[in-house]
Amino acid sequence: MANIMVQWLITASFAMLHPFFVSVIDINHNAKEATAEISIRIFTDDIEKTIQKNSSVTIDVVHPINKLLINQKLEEYIVKHLRLKINDANVKFNFIGYEIIKESTWIYFEVAGIKELNKIEVDCNILYDFETSQINIFHLKNKGEEKSFKLDYPERTFKMNF
Repeated sequence: MANIMVQWLITASFAMLHPFFVSVIDINHNAKEATAEISIRIFTDDIEKTIQKNSSVTIDVVHPINKLLINQKLEEYIVKHLRLKINDANVKFNFIGYEIIKESTWIYFEVAGIKELNKIEVDCNILYDFETSQINIFHLKNKGEEKSFKLDYPERTFKMNF
């Protein structure tokens, strides 16, 4: 019993020294609204540090002094680091907003005019400029089917058919 406790404490200590860098991107095709709904979950401190690294402006997503500036910086970062082709056409993201849930920032986008989603191509390097152990996990929902894919740094592209 004591041996198990010691092993658990050692494992927990290493986990604290080597944090886990992951984002989760959900893409849901809403056939009724003819949209692709995109939700991106990123640890708040990671996105703040990443944007701060590339900006001269102080970034505080949780307690923003200027919410419009934070919206702009989040949108700029995601649009630069996540590109999609749906049915062989590049798509434009419409920024919806963001919210803080516990230690994560959820960033929302929508792509209009998607009557059907038959094929998707993803080019994503979210937080690759911050951490080389970054993992981006995708969950795609379409026609009652859910598929997932994982991109480990430095991988950045994948294709999926429905």
